[in-house]
Amino acid sequence: MKRIVVAGAGGFIGGHLARKLKDMGHHVRAVDKKPLNQWYQVHEGVDNLVLDLTSKENCYTALNGFNEVFNLAADMGGMGFIENNKADCMLSVLINTHLLMAARDLGIARFFYASSACVYNGEKQTDPNNPGLKEADAYPALAEDGYGWEKLFSERMCRHFREDYGMTTRVARFHNVYGPFGTYDGGREKAPAAMCRKIIDGELYGKDEINIWGDGHQTRSFMYIDDCVEGILKIMYSDIIEPINLGSSEMVSINQLVDIVEDIAGYKLKRTYDPNAPKGVRGRNSDNTLIQKYLGWEPTYPLAAGMKKTYDWIKGEMLKKK
Repeated sequence: MKRIVVAGAGGFIGGHLARKLKDMGHHVRAVDKKPLNQWYQVHEGVDNLVLDLTSKENCYTALNGFNEVFNLAADMGGMGFIENNKADCMLSVLINTHLLMAARDLGIARFFYASSACVYNGEKQTDPNNPGLKEADAYPALAEDGYGWEKLFSERMCRHFREDYGMTTRVARFHNVYGPFGTYDGGREKAPAAMCRKIIDGELYGKDEINIWGDGHQTRSFMYIDDCVEGILKIMYSDIIEPINLGSSEMVSINQLVDIVEDIAGYKLKRTYDPNAPKGVRGRNSDNTLIQKYLGWEPTYPLAAGMKKTYDWIKGEMLKKK
């Protein structure tokens, strides 16, 4: 049994990871700045702490007496949030900085940092037919403004703490994670949850239109949460020292994503497009050559199957509210 801290455990991915580690028999401390009643998942048998990890003192409190850290804490959301809250996204650098300092001083054995595909050079993402972003495509640096630059800088901090202090650090670049127990409204939701919510809203209230940001031809890959958690654990306990992609290579356009959700719902909507809405890069996909080389594995959960589970969960939540 290990003593493991999950930072950002009140969030979507952190909540799933904390549950997995608890089910594996580890002693888990779950930390998030949100009040417990705002966490997506609160698990019995877990040491749940409400702490703002931008504070250096709180980071030492959170890590004291533990062996490993998974840092998934960040102020972030979907493209609408990222494009309109660049300063808040940048301030997340305080979390990783103070957690690394505390981990160094408290003798933490392993440190995992959740980075993002937003670190990649924007000039390599102008074509919807993106062949897949290789890890080397993060340089020369031209990251997503705000959020992407914070992630790229924090990756470098992990590298230098490893080089200068001998810490064991691991970094994964997440590509669009989705699934149940996540944000689906309020402005921080990502495309899969947003499309589910909009189509369910049409079903429940008789609406006949869906508004899509951009022209619908922009492309992405989406990784189901179970694949994400499995990949986190594989990378954490591997010998991979450089940042590595963690994402599905099943790329779809936003229009195709809407098709999938409409097929699940059995409900079609007229599509309108907003070219002035936040829409991010034109094309982004994960090249999984390196993770296959190191681990003989890559995320493979089919998008349609994952979207069905996500749709069913979101519809259940919306029916409760209705």
